[in-house]
Amino acid sequence: MQIFTPEELEDDILSELMEEINELYEASEQTLIELELRPEDNELQRSLFRSIHTIKGDLGLVNFTPMIPLLQHVEDLLDFLRKGQIHYTSTMSDLVLLTMDQVKSFVQKVMNDGQASYDVHLHEQLVEAISRISPQNHADHEQLLTEAVKLLNPALGNNEAQNTGEQESLGSGPPATVANTGILKTVSGDKREDMVFFRDLMQTIEHRSNYWAGRGDRIAKLALYINHEAGSPIDDDQLSVACYVHDFGMAFMPLSLLNKTEPFAQAEFNLMRSHVYKSARLLEHLEHWNLARKIVMQHHERVDGSGYPLGLKDEDICDGAKLLAILDTFDAMTHSRAHHPDKRMSKKQAVIALNRDAEGQFCSKWVRHFNLVMTRLLTQTA
Repeated sequence: MQIFTPEELEDDILSELMEEINELYEASEQTLIELELRPEDNELQRSLFRSIHTIKGDLGLVNFTPMIPLLQHVEDLLDFLRKGQIHYTSTMSDLVLLTMDQVKSFVQKVMNDGQASYDVHLHEQLVEAISRISPQNHADHEQLLTEAVKLLNPALGNNEAQNTGEQESLGSGPPATVANTGILKTVSGDKREDMVFFRDLMQTIEHRSNYWAGRGDRIAKLALYINHEAGSPIDDDQLSVACYVHDFGMAFMPLSLLNKTEPFAQAEFNLMRSHVYKSARLLEHLEHWNLARKIVMQHHERVDGSGYPLGLKDEDICDGAKLLAILDTFDAMTHSRAHHPDKRMSKKQAVIALNRDAEGQFCSKWVRHFNLVMTRLLTQTA
């Protein structure tokens, strides 16, 4: 391992750098979802290229040199893509997002500690693996991409992730897109002010942990999308607020507990469970958000009665909580956590794993709606 210590930089420069990287990461994740729908869309391909190019340029401006070669080779790969010289595949999306994860982690370490360690040998292997992908060897692209992905995260090299046979196929309806935030443009007045406040509050709270960035928006956006696919049986505004505040109580847990990498002791697990009450109390005196509060209180209940805090069963759990339970789990599976830093799954792997473990935990009706939407986002071509 090598240690990188940057030139002295003002804190606001690093904060702005991290903020832009997070924004570009979220934009790239959305672009990659849409590329699953329209893999030949050149504007989407160019957008992805620009995001990586911008991050590389930003890191160059502050002389964060260790990340530059890796980003340069990913940029070269995306240059082939935007010029029509190679074809987009889902494995390419894993490579792009995992590379951006490396960059985010590196910059965050510099912000926290004033320096960051990195694996020179790993970076050399990655650069070598990516550089072998060229317009002249199309037949080898998937294998080469998989080799590069395995270097970043061996768990994502499993070819089973490409199998979507366990998911329901879509009908002939047109593909939808995920909104930019979990607040619909039709919301106005005091209600909108409340919702923006809750979203801003959650974004501030997300800085409490290295693993929470973007979580509120991701879950709220997907929840609204699935609710609409299901015919909107849940009030959108209530659902959105619940998605933003459901983990509010986590912010009041000790950092030593939030960032603990070992298994929780029973007392620690019980303390973590108490976040449900803390989150719900945020809405306690806001009667017009009663349903959101109910969703928050119930989102860790399970249909077989084994959940918490009340051990409710299927018929006693509201639809919003049933949907949020699925998406809360899905987001945890597809993003790193302190106690499982190396267990991040691709979206396709997570959908398969969630379905495998759904019985007794999740509502089958909402799992079906989740499957329909994820099939649309991940597998349907335009």
